[in-house]
Amino acid sequence: MIEVLYTHGRFYSAADPRATAMLVRDGRIAWLGDAADAPSADRTVDLENGLVTPAFVDAHLHATDTGLAIDGLDLADVRARSELLAAVERFAATRPADGVVHGHGWDESTWADQTLPTSAELDRAAGGRRVYLSQASVHSALASTALLAAAGLPVGESLVKEDKHHAVRAIALNALTGAQRTTAQRAALAKAASLGIAAVHECGGPGTSSEADFTSLLALGGRGLPQVFGYWGELGGAVKAKELGAVGAAGDLYADGALGSATASVRTPYTSGGCGEAFVTAEQAAEHLLDCITVGVQGGFHAIGDAAIETVLEGFALAAGSVGVDAVRAGHHRVEHVELIDKPMIARMVEFGVIASVQPVFDALWGGPDRMYAQRLGVERSMASNPIGAMHATGVQLAFGSDSPVTALDPWAMVAAAVTPRNPVFRMSVRAAFAASTRGGWRAAGVGDAGVLAPGQSATFAVWETPAGVREGLPVLDGASPVCRRTTLHGETIHEV
Repeated sequence: MIEVLYTHGRFYSAADPRATAMLVRDGRIAWLGDAADAPSADRTVDLENGLVTPAFVDAHLHATDTGLAIDGLDLADVRARSELLAAVERFAATRPADGVVHGHGWDESTWADQTLPTSAELDRAAGGRRVYLSQASVHSALASTALLAAAGLPVGESLVKEDKHHAVRAIALNALTGAQRTTAQRAALAKAASLGIAAVHECGGPGTSSEADFTSLLALGGRGLPQVFGYWGELGGAVKAKELGAVGAAGDLYADGALGSATASVRTPYTSGGCGEAFVTAEQAAEHLLDCITVGVQGGFHAIGDAAIETVLEGFALAAGSVGVDAVRAGHHRVEHVELIDKPMIARMVEFGVIASVQPVFDALWGGPDRMYAQRLGVERSMASNPIGAMHATGVQLAFGSDSPVTALDPWAMVAAAVTPRNPVFRMSVRAAFAASTRGGWRAAGVGDAGVLAPGQSATFAVWETPAGVREGLPVLDGASPVCRRTTLHGETIHEV
């Protein structure tokens, strides 16, 4: 048993706010206090006055897509159809003629002319290569003629949504070799570790990824890389989730679509008309939750629009009517995104002990009076979206994630977005937002002994340079960004510079 003493640090710890040293034994914090009183150890690590905090947990991730985006075609800054086609042409020239051009991040709501390219235009730009370009929400995509035909879809218009998108997406991802997939997954996890993220929640399932993709990632987790908690999003898939090694039959189990593609299920029509798409009934939601309770895994759903959230919560009520509220609460079930939710629905989240797995950067990118949400919903509903601070204040347990590659892997950006939301009414304190980004993610995955620096807890932490300084024990976030120097998972260093 090797003991490691970390000294000359500044520790963010309620157990000892003035601590300057920490002893780690067998993956756990054995002692915390003043360096002058430190016990002996087999090895000593000088932290050179770095700030030591609990490591982050990203509670919603898509690792393969994230890895592909790291070295792939990033379309986030494209502002016109011509720019997108030019970017595809440049990138395609670096890819094999029989490969697939994977791109991500275009958002037509930022374009002056929101006309999308046709599949024929994508064919020409890519020199005949197959093209799959996911929209920022990853609930729609642009596809080339060959991909559309392979999915049995009409060719011409390149845009595909929901089920048609899932069909095209499966073909594009299945075109990856096992080695390519593993390389992408390793790249995503290594990037996470370099940012102080020690664990991630992978959200897979039909329409999102394959079983092979899912199990491949689970096999990588924790082996010199961040720990991976898997969520398999298949309705009625509790047994399969357990067989695959998942923590829950939850995550991207779609009750609706997304706001970016105007497919989230809403009670009031979009500005363009229509109320989106609903994929789950309250009765189906209840049956799924009861299956999860029987099998002993977490249940949960992807629900963005108020109509979808209302339906899912009615499912919780039906399940509680069958087995009792306490049995439902004991499952620590979760709902992803939870973007359009009102006070009565927040109260039901608390009643049933539902965890809200949310993405504060969604609001930073698309919220407010003049961005995508306002285009889709109108200003009033846009300003009422993502009431994360209100959920926290009411007692909803929160876990923060990026939904990468929908938004970038950047945990401090999640904290900053929750602290300074587009609607100031929904502000959170830095400490509360940081807790949702760290301990909240562990608790959401059923881990109760990580996420704080205290004796007896897991030695899972990150060490930071803080060029903008420290306030209330945490980095100042309105200046230069903190830089991660070390990430440690259960006593094992998984990133160091």
